[in-house]
Order: sequence, then C-alpha cells, then structure tokens
Amino acid sequence: MKQRNIQQTLSILGIVVLLSVSSAASAGGRMSERAKEVLANRPLNMVELIVTYHQAPGPNERANVTNNGGQIRHEFNLIKGHAITVPAQAAKALENNPNVARVSNDEPVGVMATRPAESLPSPILTAFPGLDQSPYTGAGISVAVIDSGMRSHPDKKPSAKEAFGYSKTDDKYGHGNHVAGIIAGTGDHSEGPYRGVAPNADIIALRVLDDYGQGLTSDVIAALDWVVANRAEHNIRIANLSLGHPVVEAAADDPLVQAVEAAWNAGVVIVCSAGNGGRDGYGTITSPGNSSRVITVGSVTHWGDADAMNDMVSTYSSRGPTRIDRFVKPDLVTPGNRMISLKAKDSYLDKNHDEREIVAPGKSTAEYLQLSGTSMSAAVVSGAVALMLEQDPTLTPDTVKARLMRSARKVDFADVFATGAGMLNIDAALNESGYASNASSPRVFRDDATGRLGFENTNVLWGGDEWALGYLWSDGYLWSDGYLWSDAYLWSDGYLWSDGYLWSDGYLWSDGYLWSDGYLWSDGYLWSDGYLWSDGYLWSDESLTSDATAALVDD
Repeated sequence: MKQRNIQQTLSILGIVVLLSVSSAASAGGRMSERAKEVLANRPLNMVELIVTYHQAPGPNERANVTNNGGQIRHEFNLIKGHAITVPAQAAKALENNPNVARVSNDEPVGVMATRPAESLPSPILTAFPGLDQSPYTGAGISVAVIDSGMRSHPDKKPSAKEAFGYSKTDDKYGHGNHVAGIIAGTGDHSEGPYRGVAPNADIIALRVLDDYGQGLTSDVIAALDWVVANRAEHNIRIANLSLGHPVVEAAADDPLVQAVEAAWNAGVVIVCSAGNGGRDGYGTITSPGNSSRVITVGSVTHWGDADAMNDMVSTYSSRGPTRIDRFVKPDLVTPGNRMISLKAKDSYLDKNHDEREIVAPGKSTAEYLQLSGTSMSAAVVSGAVALMLEQDPTLTPDTVKARLMRSARKVDFADVFATGAGMLNIDAALNESGYASNASSPRVFRDDATGRLGFENTNVLWGGDEWALGYLWSDGYLWSDGYLWSDAYLWSDGYLWSDGYLWSDGYLWSDGYLWSDGYLWSDGYLWSDGYLWSDGYLWSDESLTSDATAALVDD
C-alpha cells in the first residue's frame, strides 16, 4: 500500500497522522515535584538525590554537597551529574548553584517478574521453535544484564562474567540468573528444551539489585556508565534492563532515561521491560521504558500450542501511552508468561518459592525456575538482538529497533498501546532489510475538538517510507479495512479519552473509573468466544509478587 493511501485510511478511521512535531518541552523547574515530595515527607532524614548540571560538576559543585553535610555516592559519565546523600533540610541549597539543571529523587527500582498461578496450562519452553536450526547463536556478542547478578549453573557459559556491582555480584535474589538464561542459557542440563535464545552470546552480569530484587536508580546509571566505558573491550552490544520504576517526571528530565539514551547514542542497544502494571490500565509503562529511543517490550501469554489466535497480551503487561510524554509504548511484545530458565541455587526465589521450581525431563533435581513478567519478555528480545548483531555487526541500535518493529507479526488482538508493532518474529527480523536513521517511538495526541487521536508519522521520524506507521503497526491490514475496529469506536468518537483525564493528570488511571462499569468490554466483541471471561483466567493468571516488589512497579 502506498504511503498516501495509508494516510487516507488512517484519516477515515479517525486518526490524524502528524508528519512531524517537536518534542515536548522539559517539565521545567530545578527541583522535581517528586523530590519536593520526598523532602517534605522526610524533613529530618538523609535523602538520596540525583543532581544533573548544565556543565559537568567540578570542585565547586562537589563542595556544595559536602559543605552541606552530604556525600557523593556516584559520579556519572553518561550524564552530567552525580548521586548524593544529603540532609533533607540542606537539599534546597543545591538550587542556589546556577549550574544545577535538575534535582531528582533517586528512585527505587525493582524487577519486573510476577508469581505464576497454579491454574494455568503447562509452562512454555524458553526455546523458540526453529532456533536450534538457525545458523546464528549470538556468538561473539556480549549482553550486559543489569539486574541482581549471576550465580553458577550447569547452563552458564564459562565466559560469563560478573563485572560490576555490590561487593559480591553473585545473584542472591535469583532474577538475574533467570533473565541471563533466557538470553543465553546453553540448555546443556535439559539437553536442549530450556536453552536460551542466543546460547553462544556472552553474558556480562552487572549487579544493581539487592538480595530482595530492589535497588536505586543511581546504581543502574553507574552500571550503564561501566557498560559504555568497557563496551569495546568486551564487545558489549546490548544492555538488558528488566527493571524499572514508575514514571514520575518527563523523559527529558528523568536521569535514568537520560542515561539509557546516552548509552543508546554510544552504540549500545537498550532493551527494557515495559512494566507489570497492566491491571491498572493504560499509562502504566515504567522508566526507563518510557524513553522514546529504547526498545520497550511487553508480555504475551502463550498457551503452549501452535495456535497463535489464542495468544493474548498478559494482564500484567503495562500499557501505553507513557505518562507525561505520551509516547506509544510498548514497541513490541513477545511471550513472557511462565517462562522456564536458570534457577539460582539458594537464592531468595529458590528458598521461598519452591512451587516455581522445574525439573528437566529425565533429571532428578530442579535446576530451573518458572517466572512470568515483562522481565522475561525483554530478555527474549535481547537474545533476538544478539542473533541480529551476529548476522550483521554493523547494525545501529535504531536500525535494530526499526527492523524488529517492522518484522513483528501483526496480531488480531491489536491495541497499539498494549502490543506496539506486534509479536516478535525472530526469523522475519533476521530477514528484514532497510536502515533507519532514528527509530524514536511516536507520540500520540488527542484532538480536543474532534476527539480523534493523532500519531507522529514514523516515515518522517525514521527517514524512509518503508517505516511508515501503517506498515509498522499493521502491515496495512489493521488500518486498511478496519476489520478489528469495524465500528471505529476507539478511534473516532473519542469516548475512551473523552473526559481528558488521561491527558491532564493521569487521574483516569489511578481510580480505575474507566473500567469500573465494564462498558467497553460488555458486548464481548473482542473476546467473542467468552474464553477469557468465562473461566476467570484473565484475572487469575498472575498475581504480583509478595516480596515487596509490587510497590516498585505499581504506578
């Protein structure tokens, strides 16, 4: 379909395609609202902050911290700033320096994994069908797994390195092992079934999360600093971040987003989990997945069979658009439900959740664990990127993202704020061509006069008609005949967004008002066979973990 016809079709369905728009202005103000809130709530405590500057901080900026009773915990290279601990009462003095650009709270980060319920079908295998026949295995490509560390395992490659983090990078929580195994587990112990996507890729483990799967934004930024500084020595081409925190400020002001985008610009493909807040509705993507530059991955529940028609977006998988900036996220989805991967022996998850343990066929001991979440989905995509870069090491991060999105399988249950460009298709991605100069995710707008939604046009953003919006999201199918949304309900009369709450302060998604009467889904049209609604799977297939991570991912 020609680009002109795609634009006409989008207009008919009530979507305004915007050829180009400028980025939203920074939220402004030196002290973020979140930092002000923390200072107000802890007036007599020491607080953790991240301070960024117009020019790199020097002796005067460091003295301004120490002279006010504070200490510097990290000096950053990717962003012009540092992480500090300072008395709350002295924090306002930081703003007296005109070189200060922003004072942000050092947000707590957590993993994006959930606990599987027992009523679901059998777990799926980590390995994707046909990958064992692929000539590509990720050989020569290193993936930085910024997570809870790594522990020895029969499927761990000898070349895996624990390179950065706490005094011991050993994975005492168990999440890092699981993520690393999805990316590059050898499958030796299971004799194949539980191998990773890119079994010959090298894993570089950077521990930023503690024994309970929690950490601070500043540690993640410091890990990214290490990745970029050492990327040439270890050929680190990918960084996997299966972690995050709720969006509390505009992407341009968020120090974690600034860091991942700097690493992206340095040539490192950044793959992020979308977040596990999908039950709270739209606008639940977490940081740093709210960056328009990086690859943000949502989760699909796959039922372990060959029928793609019964796949569904996992209920926990966070939906876009992103808060404040309204970028369309996630960028794509892939199975992340009940994924089997490496167990970290004697870790927190091993000791406290033996119901998750998996014994490989023909074996007597449980060396594997099943976890669900967008953490797992991001790891699958990181493995796929390793295959792409082994095939063609010259690919840039933007071209990798563009090819993944264009080649993704367009799904019949499409909702671009839940599925992005569709389901990861590794074979198609390896056969994709074309080069993108910039693969920023488009921003969505609402026309208050008409109620229609408008999207930035990716053929202009990305530098070529082959990257046009209609091709990325539907290959022309969804938007050309309007089959899925034949009455144009969501896209034309603006009912879903009619009160404007989502676009102003996020109120719509905080109290669940939109979904409370079930009106949108009442006729069962999208799920006409009644499957999801009759057996209760939709609301019982997952529950947030009980190990204190819920508060970290719930926006």
